[in-house]
Amino acid sequence: MSLEQASGEESVSNAHNHKRTGGKSLILNQIKQWLIDLKEIIIVFFLAIWIMTFLISQNKVPSGSMMPTLNVNDRIIVSMLPYYYRLPQRGELVVFNGPDRKKWIKRVIGLPGETIDIREGDIYINDVCLDETAYLSEPHISSNNPAIVSQISFPYRVPENTYFLLGDNRLESYDCRYIGAISQVEITGKAIYRIYPFSKIGLIEENVYKMS
Repeated sequence: MSLEQASGEESVSNAHNHKRTGGKSLILNQIKQWLIDLKEIIIVFFLAIWIMTFLISQNKVPSGSMMPTLNVNDRIIVSMLPYYYRLPQRGELVVFNGPDRKKWIKRVIGLPGETIDIREGDIYINDVCLDETAYLSEPHISSNNPAIVSQISFPYRVPENTYFLLGDNRLESYDCRYIGAISQVEITGKAIYRIYPFSKIGLIEENVYKMS
């Protein structure tokens, strides 16, 4: 065998070895990138789980008790974040654990320590009438339904660390007029956004209250 032939065979062998080494490096780089992508997917997945568990949730309105503000089967986004750093405020729509341990949604009407009364179908807070014309379908509809047994009587003082919550559909809503105030620890979040039906997508408006 001549030197030229030996040199040629060595060059071919080196080229094959380089090709195999390059192929292995490419595969290793692809595996490395795949692992990086997988890590990012896992992080995003658990971040989403954390957000859905502790910050926001999606709820379906179970009844017509909040009509006309919210309708049956409306889907809403509920945020837990506001109540990590402040207390619920009057007028906010809150989701809470009802007596049946299901999720209920009502409007904050009375705050801890306030005295609630109902006179001629209107809500009074500390002897001042609450103007609710912005969201009630008609005036003077807040009186108790005599067919429903109530656990409380009026005037009613809201205990500390509890909230007096009512549905906007006063004629049909089963709420704190009958079961008493709801403990703060049972309130799980604030309704902030409607995502269904698509024709009504948008922020859930809060109302400025007028005391007359």
